[in-house]
Amino acid sequence: MDRADGRDLESLRPVRFITGVNRYAEGSVLVQWGQTHVLCTASVEENVPPFLAGTGKGWITAEYAMLPRSTQSRKKRDISKLKLDGRSGEIQRLIGRSLRAAVDFEKLGERQIVIDCDVLQADGGTRTASITGGYIALALAVKKLMAEGILTENPLREQIAAVSVGIVAGIPMLDLCYVEDSHADVDMNLVRTASGRFAEIQGTGEGRTFLETELAELLRLGKIGTEQLFALQKKAIEEA
Repeated sequence: MDRADGRDLESLRPVRFITGVNRYAEGSVLVQWGQTHVLCTASVEENVPPFLAGTGKGWITAEYAMLPRSTQSRKKRDISKLKLDGRSGEIQRLIGRSLRAAVDFEKLGERQIVIDCDVLQADGGTRTASITGGYIALALAVKKLMAEGILTENPLREQIAAVSVGIVAGIPMLDLCYVEDSHADVDMNLVRTASGRFAEIQGTGEGRTFLETELAELLRLGKIGTEQLFALQKKAIEEA
């Protein structure tokens, strides 16, 4: 089967991480993942949500938004509706859950790191790009805190990355672009740690049910993709 952009079934779109794009944020990265572009920033706040006050433990949370011309037609800002739309709310909760899986909150101390993920241009996989880039922004913020002596122990347990997989016209494939995603029979997002554990699996039979053997193949493809992403993340963080 010929894919929309000519890739083979086991290939990611071209992925590039450009760090240090925001001079004010403690950690920042522009994710260019094919035609999907997401700006991820990490902001350190010396406070925590009320339920953690006095515990000595920190917190990681996330916010996600698609900018007005990130898609073919202008998307109204959430502020114009006075509330976050359901999709954005679901995605930002996913980002927060995923990144919290990487952190030892006692070592972070009683502070919060907020990860903002703003989609500049969307062509499928904005949530996986946000999680993968969000980890880089988080790691850079931690790196800065350690360099300044604010943290004495690294609170990051291990890397977190995410990738989409799916079945299109009966064919399992890695990293769906928008055209593929919109025609997928099965659509899945995998959030995986560098040690091979899963933080989250979101899978849906959009057009049909799927077999256990197909699920196994999608998991195999997801492993291929996340292993490549871990290497790219590590390089970006080390070179920042």
